[in-house]
Amino acid sequence: MQSEELFKERLLLASQSPRRAEILRAVGWPFEAFSVEIDESTRAGESPASYVERLALGKAEAAAEIKRAPLVLGADTTVVIDGEILGKPESESDARRMLRQLSGRWHEVLTGVALLMRGDGIKESARRRVAHERTRVRFGPMTEREIDWYVKTGEPADKAGAYAVQGHAALFIEGIEGDYWNVVGLPIRLVYELANEL
Repeated sequence: MQSEELFKERLLLASQSPRRAEILRAVGWPFEAFSVEIDESTRAGESPASYVERLALGKAEAAAEIKRAPLVLGADTTVVIDGEILGKPESESDARRMLRQLSGRWHEVLTGVALLMRGDGIKESARRRVAHERTRVRFGPMTEREIDWYVKTGEPADKAGAYAVQGHAALFIEGIEGDYWNVVGLPIRLVYELANEL
């Protein structure tokens, strides 16, 4: 079976994340990446799940306003521990703070996914699906020397929670409960299910 037969629509990926692009390439889903900027501030009283879903939808809508595409995918990943959302670290010291929080403990990784499908009629309409995936991850205990070493690799700089499970941080991961690809940045099974619904 050709990949085009399984994937009926080429995706517009509203992200420049190399990790999300790698996952789509790995499953053979044709796509074009298009970067968008939106306000990623949290809102008072907003749950982590609502936060990632809102951002995923915001990215998809922003991309759909600029580029015409039959199917637009937005995604946003965050790390949550003790109810606190850990986004991308603002500095090396912030990355160290996050890694100390994660050391020797379980945390959650949430990815919001939004798919928009546009019609071709005179009055264009958009159908949408928005959902999120939740995965639990356990870090082994990290020494200050290990934290310093990891921060100096540069890998934590642009990662939610200051780590990349598929990179150097794999040395410190003791367990994962749920979708591994969600932790990398795109729960591809969820995306596929939502696309089939549309």
